[in-house]
Amino acid sequence: MPSPQQARAQASAITSGKTVPEAEAAPTSQLRELFDGPHLSPGQRRIAQYLIENIAEAAFLSITELADRVGVSQPSVTRFAAAVGFSGYPALREKLQTIALRTLAGGPGADEDRANELQAAVDAEIANLENLRRDLADPGRIIDIGRALSASMPLTVLGLRISASLAEYFAYAARRIHPDVRLVTRGGSVAYDALLQSREAGGTWVLAFSMPRHAQETLAAVRVARHAGLRVALVTDLALGPVADEADATFATGTGSRLVFDSYAAPGVLCAALLQAMTDADPERTQARLEEYEQIADQHQFFLRD
Repeated sequence: MPSPQQARAQASAITSGKTVPEAEAAPTSQLRELFDGPHLSPGQRRIAQYLIENIAEAAFLSITELADRVGVSQPSVTRFAAAVGFSGYPALREKLQTIALRTLAGGPGADEDRANELQAAVDAEIANLENLRRDLADPGRIIDIGRALSASMPLTVLGLRISASLAEYFAYAARRIHPDVRLVTRGGSVAYDALLQSREAGGTWVLAFSMPRHAQETLAAVRVARHAGLRVALVTDLALGPVADEADATFATGTGSRLVFDSYAAPGVLCAALLQAMTDADPERTQARLEEYEQIADQHQFFLRD
């Protein structure tokens, strides 16, 4: 009998193309796409991030109010509107209002107001998962990056500080289907050594995780990877910012921030989606490695028999 992982590898291959043609991208994803193209200054990035995080309210602010909220000048807002392709702030605001109205129309009902703090945290994670679901309506980018990660020999997985937990999960699972996965959870010279050795050994890609609070040493490690000739796929909560600017491919999805410590429901599902894409990229290798692992697990009784 195949293991659950083997069964899923056989039965749940990702199919390319828009599986839900009528699905519209999440509002935050629409905004990230809108702001992701141009090279924005640090002040302009602050404006973009404020709009992403506060779209329902920010879309209806005057230029003066928005400038005050972000802490920039009115001319800065005007230049930002031009930088992202609009004739001026009024044109940008009209676009923002269209997105905001869709958000409000599809937003949670009055029951959310009566939820306690723990329920509100779960509601927020459900919203993050709904947004991720919309983003995955066309899984083409996941498929492409999964193929690239699968082909990288070795594959390096980087996650520092709070991001180490996601990196460890991904690396643990990836080792079942990939022959050489190298996990880096320490920064500084340790990360530098690992990244340089990975490139010298023939590696082509690094999968990096950057969750709040975003660590300076993560940015430094990503820059080292790029300088060494490695390409970087990034899983994070922000499509805009210094780390995302350095990445070759960025997958941005929301994290739960309603409690004292963040939760990672959507990034966890995104990890599983990338792993699925890796299994699909080389199904014969996947099957062989899973079968070999199951034999070893049975021989050494790794797991309880439920």
